[in-house]
Amino acid sequence: MSETVVPVDTTSRSYQVVVGSGILDTLGQRLAEACPCDAVFVVSDSNVAPLYLERVLSSLQQANLKTASTVVAAGETHKTIETYASILAAMAEAQLSRDSVVVALGGGVVGDMAGFAAATYMRGIRVVQVPTTLLAMVDSSVGGKTAIDLACGKNLVGAFLQPSLVLADVTCLSTLTPEVFADGMGEVVKHAVLASPQLFETLRQRPLAQDADPAYLVQVVSQNVAIKRDVVNADEQERGARQTLNLGHTIGHAIEAGDGYLQGHGHCVAAGLCCMARAAEHKGWAKSGLAARIESCTKAQGLPTTTSLDPNTLYSQATHDKKRHGQTMNIVVPTDIGAVELRTVTLDELRSLIESSLSGTEES
Repeated sequence: MSETVVPVDTTSRSYQVVVGSGILDTLGQRLAEACPCDAVFVVSDSNVAPLYLERVLSSLQQANLKTASTVVAAGETHKTIETYASILAAMAEAQLSRDSVVVALGGGVVGDMAGFAAATYMRGIRVVQVPTTLLAMVDSSVGGKTAIDLACGKNLVGAFLQPSLVLADVTCLSTLTPEVFADGMGEVVKHAVLASPQLFETLRQRPLAQDADPAYLVQVVSQNVAIKRDVVNADEQERGARQTLNLGHTIGHAIEAGDGYLQGHGHCVAAGLCCMARAAEHKGWAKSGLAARIESCTKAQGLPTTTSLDPNTLYSQATHDKKRHGQTMNIVVPTDIGAVELRTVTLDELRSLIESSLSGTEES
């Protein structure tokens, strides 16, 4: 086994993100040490449970932990109040107490829903994140955001709950489809543009492959976790600097919702990032040639750089985003590789930015 431990130290909780190869079966021992409890409740989905649920339950039981579990339907379209309620009901039926722990076993959807259930069950119990997708490993499992979707928008109901432990085993990435693996690269590219010119150049020249050496996978995932950790440590509840992690998300979320969640989150963030880069360059906010550089790196990871959705659809979806404040919207603008700035724009300006981001592009 090879592993890297990234410590996270927020105002509400300090914890470790353990990234390694072949570490899934150590979950029970690590959980017992990190957060002693009276019971563990595992939430997984219909894609992940057949692959890993029995192994996880066995590891927990070997650590003398009482276990129960529930399996929900996979996919963003099931990240609903109804599914959330079913998780809560299963937790209550398992007679969990305030001393119990929820384990989120799966991708970002499971992590969001299980985390939100933990945040609200008995006014809050602990959660351990066990991400199985690249997207969840590098992004959603770290930082404490939990949420469910409403019909009119993504992640509109949620809470902050920092996990007590994150365990990411990169060998789980071998069971992903190529499309799902590539989806995680959307957030990886975003992190590189946000904070690491070195990572950006590495990805541009050497796109991350699913069959890469496990040590290299551990390195890249750990580097992404550290980037997000540094931002979250400085601003746990997104009052300032943490908003920069929404780079690519204003238009990305609009693409995601406008397309009926048929595309993965990372694909939409990648397209949204490229769109915002083009708009920023058009406005003179970004370094000349930045958009082309970001598009090149994005394409190298097998990700889209634009969308076929029309500006009106994107604008309508974007105005439902939780980053809207009355008649203005906070946006994150890339100005160079490794540099971004927060801007507050009017809704009319947002519409103009969306229109300019699509001007002269072809779907890719």
